[in-house]
Amino acid sequence: MKQIYRVLTLGLMGIGIGLTSLHAQVAVRGEKIYTLTGPVISDGVVLIRGNQIETVGAASTTAIPAGYKVLTARVVTPGLVDGHSTIGISGLLNQKQDQDQLDKSGPLQPELRAIDSYNSMDPLVEWVRNLGVTTVHTGHAPGSLISGQTMAVKTWPQNLDQAVLVPEAAFACTLGTEALSTAKDKAPGTIAKSIAMLRGELVKAVDYQKKLAKTDIDKRPARDLHLEALVRALEGKEPMLFTVQRHQDILAVLRLAKEFGLKVILDGVADAPLVIKEIQESGFPVLLHPSMERPFAESENASVTTATKLQAAGVLFAFQSGFEAYVPKTRVVLFEAAIGAANGLTFEQALAAVTVNPAKILGLSDRIGTLAPGKDADLALFDGDPFEYTTHCVGTVVSGVVVHEGSN
Repeated sequence: MKQIYRVLTLGLMGIGIGLTSLHAQVAVRGEKIYTLTGPVISDGVVLIRGNQIETVGAASTTAIPAGYKVLTARVVTPGLVDGHSTIGISGLLNQKQDQDQLDKSGPLQPELRAIDSYNSMDPLVEWVRNLGVTTVHTGHAPGSLISGQTMAVKTWPQNLDQAVLVPEAAFACTLGTEALSTAKDKAPGTIAKSIAMLRGELVKAVDYQKKLAKTDIDKRPARDLHLEALVRALEGKEPMLFTVQRHQDILAVLRLAKEFGLKVILDGVADAPLVIKEIQESGFPVLLHPSMERPFAESENASVTTATKLQAAGVLFAFQSGFEAYVPKTRVVLFEAAIGAANGLTFEQALAAVTVNPAKILGLSDRIGTLAPGKDADLALFDGDPFEYTTHCVGTVVSGVVVHEGSN
């Protein structure tokens, strides 16, 4: 039946009728509805018209109009948001043709765009979608000083131009041994050299920015995609996402950000508890390492309790699936949040870290991350506690479209 549904869907899309027109009016009824805008609603209803939420309320006071497609679940949450991933860039096959997440031809390539590599039809996208993930922040992987850019994209539709939310979300940067050259005669060979190279490129971008501002058009420089991208970072239009683990490297990033007035997202931060005051004072959000990160090498201090410490310090943070070099190439952010809930976070805090928190970090909280009238109709439906291993995602709605029904 599922295969017939997919064939029908693709056929309709081919003649211009999308899934939205099939289910433009949907009602979701849940024993518990977590809106993340207020108290939990027991025996509640979410009414969806088109691609937006129309009404959220108690079933006793919210009538379901005739003709609405009705879905039921024990627990209903906002669609899950993966704070940082490479899904769609690193594909299921784990073969050369679908591994576009890291170009090692140069250490600094801010001009590379995730949107130019993203495969919306990769089976992994469908896999996480069927587990309740409706938005992913994905792009170039850690491994170079600047490996490229990231993007925020819905997991449906398969038409990328329609699915993308933010085509240029952040610059994917890495500071640590992972970004060091393995060749003796190629830079960077040390962390100090890494910072020097980053500073050097930003100084060039400052100069380029000044030249662009000249009133005499003839004195303006020729277009340079590399420096043009970095100017967006200098202007605060696009944050620099630094994958950084060790406490001394975290502090180096904070110094660099202060020197150039950069907007930064800290990523990974296994040593966060050692410099939590400095992170708190910076005001920068954190995309925390996966809860089940293997603690070794630079990530030796990775811990299942770090999320609780960030929560207690008032640091805005979100969970992520991260980048995995082995098949199936991605974690599932739902399970990472479940580990956080089992190690100090309340249910609502853990849920927020995979819904509203990443939405805030990505600047998308006006559209996704909560259930409220006018928001995008992105929902995840479960047959029990979402953080229990035996629970199934029994429904996923993306932009008002029912893209998954039934147990996995």
